[in-house]
Amino acid sequence: MAARLLANLIVMGGTVLGRAAVQAYRQAIVNANKTGAAQEAVNGIRRASKAMTEQEARQILGISEQSTWEEIIQTFKSTWQLPALVRDEKPNKAHTHCYLG
Repeated sequence: MAARLLANLIVMGGTVLGRAAVQAYRQAIVNANKTGAAQEAVNGIRRASKAMTEQEARQILGISEQSTWEEIIQTFKSTWQLPALVRDEKPNKAHTHCYLG
């Protein structure tokens, strides 16, 4: 009989805690919508997942739409290897970046 009583208490307690958790979650969503935090989070995710456009890449490399593939590759390589040349290192060093170099 004590085991049955204990089991009933555990089930009832779990139900009460479950309902409270769901209610708190719903209230958190309502509060986030009121303050605009939810929309700000969505905008942050959209910005983070945005890929670079071809126009942005061309602007960074300083090339035109008429550039050949060889010119694009040469500009890319020289942009990424410049910091190695400045530090008198081998220009073929892997993963050298002009901002991180």
